[in-house]
Amino acid sequence: MNSGEIARLAGVSVRTLRHYHQVGVLPEPARRANGYREYTVRDLVLLLRIRRLAEVGIPLDEIPPILEASGRSHAVLDELDCALADQIDRLTARREVIAQLRAAGAAADTPSELAGLLASIGSSSGPDLPPELLKHDREVILLLHHLLDNKGRAELIGLLRQATAPDVLAATTALAARFAALGPDTSDEEIDRLVVDYHLALGQLSVDGWTELDPRTRALLMSYQEMAFNDAQRELLARLANVDHP
Repeated sequence: MNSGEIARLAGVSVRTLRHYHQVGVLPEPARRANGYREYTVRDLVLLLRIRRLAEVGIPLDEIPPILEASGRSHAVLDELDCALADQIDRLTARREVIAQLRAAGAAADTPSELAGLLASIGSSSGPDLPPELLKHDREVILLLHHLLDNKGRAELIGLLRQATAPDVLAATTALAARFAALGPDTSDEEIDRLVVDYHLALGQLSVDGWTELDPRTRALLMSYQEMAFNDAQRELLARLANVDHP
């Protein structure tokens, strides 16, 4: 048999056959006088065994020892079964995350524990928030979620749950709309009034135990604010950071 014939009988491609030769899992047969490989029935049987082992999921480098010593086969199958079980667990967990994101209408890159919370931002019956502000809010939250430790993430999620609760969401949305309206013509008095209103709203939230940001996280947050917000908005944020709320 030539390469095409044995490949067709074994149900593999000629390319796969050549790959098996290249990695050493299938020894090359003797060649005819014209230089072409001459395969025998034994080669076909060996190729069928290799194909079957590969279909089960056994790595090619594990196949020769199995072919030479059947006792190794059981150990490899045990290892393979454990690996597949782990893979199934990971895939099941991913599907659960996908289901959570789809149910919340969240973007695919949203951490699952933030999905419903981020979807709530801007969803109140109050004023519509500019898409750019919603984008900035989402990015800041994602940045903090990534940089904080587990305790800090839990505290962040707790604050977001309070801020997006039905009884306070309209108020926080109205404040966000006023923040979005800040610009070059905004007076210091307007910023001062908004600072007071922000702190009155924050006074309704429980911030006990909130993690103080470390210098690196604070610096990255400030860098983001420099890029995303205008002078008046940054001034408001600076005043909020420097005044203790009630």
